[in-house]
Amino acid sequence: MGGCVSTSSRSTCSSRSNGETRSPPCMGLGYRGQKRTKRTYSERHVALQHLPSVPNRIFMNGKSQTSCIFTQQGRKGINQDAMVVWEDFMEEDMTFCGIFDGHGPYGHLVARKVRDMLPVKLQSFLQSCNSKQNESGLTCFIGNARKTDAGNCEDDGPAEDRLNSLWREAFLKSYKAMDKELRSHPHFDCFCSGSTAVTIVKQGLNLFMGYIGDSRAVLGSKDSDDSMVATQLSVDMKPDLPREAERIKRCKGRVFALQDEPEVSRVWLPFDDAPGLAMARAFGDFCLKEYGVISIPEFSHRVLTERDQFVVLASDGVWDVLSNEEVVEIVASAPSRSSAARFLVDAAAREWKLKYPTSKMDDCAVVCLFLDGKMDTESDYEEQGYSSATLQKNHSGNALESDDGQKAEPSLQRNFTVRSSEENNNYGKIPVESEGNVEPVAVEDQDWSGLEGVTRVNSLVQLPRFSEERPVL
Repeated sequence: MGGCVSTSSRSTCSSRSNGETRSPPCMGLGYRGQKRTKRTYSERHVALQHLPSVPNRIFMNGKSQTSCIFTQQGRKGINQDAMVVWEDFMEEDMTFCGIFDGHGPYGHLVARKVRDMLPVKLQSFLQSCNSKQNESGLTCFIGNARKTDAGNCEDDGPAEDRLNSLWREAFLKSYKAMDKELRSHPHFDCFCSGSTAVTIVKQGLNLFMGYIGDSRAVLGSKDSDDSMVATQLSVDMKPDLPREAERIKRCKGRVFALQDEPEVSRVWLPFDDAPGLAMARAFGDFCLKEYGVISIPEFSHRVLTERDQFVVLASDGVWDVLSNEEVVEIVASAPSRSSAARFLVDAAAREWKLKYPTSKMDDCAVVCLFLDGKMDTESDYEEQGYSSATLQKNHSGNALESDDGQKAEPSLQRNFTVRSSEENNNYGKIPVESEGNVEPVAVEDQDWSGLEGVTRVNSLVQLPRFSEERPVL
């Protein structure tokens, strides 16, 4: 993987000589080739406050020029899913999309932090690579990406290899820098909390992807008969995959499934039956990073064709109840493109009730990116029951959270991703602020248990015994 310089002390915009930050719309767009100066954490923090107002970036339920996104809270507690679409990412005709599914006591904060920071870090590394290419007199990788669209150059093979190498390096470095920042984050503890990530960047006919965890990306295409076909673009990084299991066991971690859920392999500490993580790669989860769990993403590059219609990114709350083919058919048959993400989440919610009537529905988050760049008109969008207010708030009533997760000081609250042993009796002592209009709840202690309560599959089973005494970073 090679060395990596963390971007935790860097901004996505260059600083002025007097230390003043540039206007928010910059955010690393259009300033390629300029030198970047190191900035303090507080300076970077101020710049990141402008993220919600960056043009063509959406992270709440709604639509953009080429996509729609939607999330719905399940019945396990606070919504730990996060999502983002960032159009004109670095330049026109470049779109970043991501789904992030948190787990553990601070999972919702981890997912939001990754949602906000990972694209910025990817920008930084891409711009760095681009500057090096320009300085060496080579064609920049962004130009190479466009040449791939034509596909008529004799040097397409070597050029594509160089293109893949540059993008792979950018994804690997940005994921590594993201995990490094989470390890030392001053406001929440990622020792037993983490997040998945499935991220794509579309530029012209090129689709670049990096992912960890069990969130998934699926491509919807038309075959020769104009029937919809589903192609899975990512691999669910589960602990029972041979390569993943071998690495974990080589690092002294353990992989096995519990008796009452034999289909779910989990990662365990060598000396404790905890935490039981249901994935082999994730951001955070530092209690397992020495035992085989990694944050190194899988990378892939695909050249799109005219038969490719859309890409669906979704958290496992969708894939647990719907197949790839069902998801593609649902999106293709949605009343309008603008409502496709919500249409899919509603279908998943119905399937949860039918297939697992006694289980708590998981959070669901969906991004639908339409590859021809066309969306419905605004009037069509309003007909589907959306309003301007819908674009500004979460469907579950969640208030807008701060970009660095400082809206409310978190505690090891009951969030159903890690289950408490006394579901109905442990309320009443330590108040915990909740989001939206839901009444605040409280928990008495941090006694985390493994398999009590009714749910289908949790990402974690229980916290390690020693985690209760760790100070929050």
